[in-house]
Amino acid sequence: MPFLSYLFWPNPGNATYGSPKALTLLLLCGAFLLLSFGVRVWRRKCADAMLRKLTRSWARALLWFGVSGIVLVVGRVEYIQFVAMRFWWLVWFLAFLLYGVFQYRTLRQRYYRVIPQERTQDPREKYLPKARGK
Repeated sequence: MPFLSYLFWPNPGNATYGSPKALTLLLLCGAFLLLSFGVRVWRRKCADAMLRKLTRSWARALLWFGVSGIVLVVGRVEYIQFVAMRFWWLVWFLAFLLYGVFQYRTLRQRYYRVIPQERTQDPREKYLPKARGK
C-alpha cells in the first residue's frame, strides 16, 4: 500500500521551478509544443499523400501532450492539490507510450512501398524445356 499512497498523494510537495526534474519536464513539454508546429509545417511540404494522411494526428497529439505536461508541472510546483499527484504523470506517460506504439504499428502496416523485382536473365534458360500449351 505505500506505493499507492506514493502515487495518489494529493500534494507531494518539494518541487520548485529550479529543480532539475521540473526544468527537464518543462523543456520536454516545450519541445513538444515546438515540434507540433514543426510537424504541421513539415506535413504541408510533404509530397507523399499516404505519409501525410498517416501523420495527420501527430501535430495535434504533440500539442496536447505538451500543454498537458506543462499544466502538470505547474500544478506540481504551485502545490495545486490533485493536479500535482504523481498518478497523473503515470497516466500521461502511459498515454504517450500507447499513442507512440499505436502510431508505429499503423505506420508499419499501412505505409510501405512495393519494390519492383528485376528478373535476371539466365543464359541457360533457352535450353530448358518450355511448358506445353494445351
